[in-house]
Amino acid sequence: MADRQTVRGTAIPNIPWEEKPKGCQDVVWRSARNPIIPRDLIPGSNSIFNSAVVPFDGAFAGVFRADDKTRRMVLHSGRSEDGICWKIEHEPIRFVCEDQEIGDFEYGYDPRVCWIEDRYYVTWCNGYHGPTIGVGYTHDFETFHQLENAFLPFNRNGVLFPRKLHGKYAMLSRPSDNGHTPFGDIFYSESPDMRYWGRHRHVMATTNGWQGTKIGAGPIPIETTEGWLLIYHGVLTSCNGFVYSAGAALLDLDEPWKVRYRTSPYILSPQTLYECVGDVPNVVFPVAALCDAPTGRIALYYGGADTVVCLAFTQVDELIDFVMQHSIVPRKQKVGK
Repeated sequence: MADRQTVRGTAIPNIPWEEKPKGCQDVVWRSARNPIIPRDLIPGSNSIFNSAVVPFDGAFAGVFRADDKTRRMVLHSGRSEDGICWKIEHEPIRFVCEDQEIGDFEYGYDPRVCWIEDRYYVTWCNGYHGPTIGVGYTHDFETFHQLENAFLPFNRNGVLFPRKLHGKYAMLSRPSDNGHTPFGDIFYSESPDMRYWGRHRHVMATTNGWQGTKIGAGPIPIETTEGWLLIYHGVLTSCNGFVYSAGAALLDLDEPWKVRYRTSPYILSPQTLYECVGDVPNVVFPVAALCDAPTGRIALYYGGADTVVCLAFTQVDELIDFVMQHSIVPRKQKVGK
């Protein structure tokens, strides 16, 4: 199906990849090497999970959530030749920031990394009198600069689009509260300068089942001929606590707050030991997706049980077909409009 040339993007010829196992009927399948990053890859780490990966210099680089043994939530940079075996810096990232009012933040977790024009932008859940969206950038994954926080507390899951839309930077986020939020919809916002954010628009609400409690954007959206392919997480409140799974949606290319299609079933849910057992049981949390435009291959990085980093695979055309064929009607919107 790759001959449809669905992806509007670049080639990643060395993208991590494993063919779908024989007999597998799922649209997304797990790496046989999972978890690819254990909880103790660096000294002093309690867990490494919910981390962002991008192509860099013919190889791969990323920003990693590594909770230490005091249980501080901090960010580390890392490099890999193949996207599987990683060297993560032992010391946390120290952002260069002109204003120490925001530079001395309390914690940082669940980063995303997005290439826009001439640099890699980093967004993360930033502790500034409660969780908000921190914003920074790097050119080399060695020196990181911090910009103004995007929003007031409380907010999480800040995910940038990989290009400007109508001349503006664009971001998805999930307004929240100060705790382990028992609610949450996805919203869209724009900025002329990555400093002042506005034109807030509602994108998606919770529905039923696996995405009935809260939802949040996952990896950077992938631009396709059918719309922005958004992989997101959804949360079910079970009798034993929250259960995090992953779904996918297609957003309008010009007005991304308009949902064209959205999966009714999940595409990945906690099923394996490393997803069901850990610091937070029953969590699949998608954060990064590499996509090779010529082949349509997607390598999906996700956190397992808030403890380890895992990898899964899909084909973009196969995933888009799945979203269209198993779509629900979004609230206040009709499919295809």
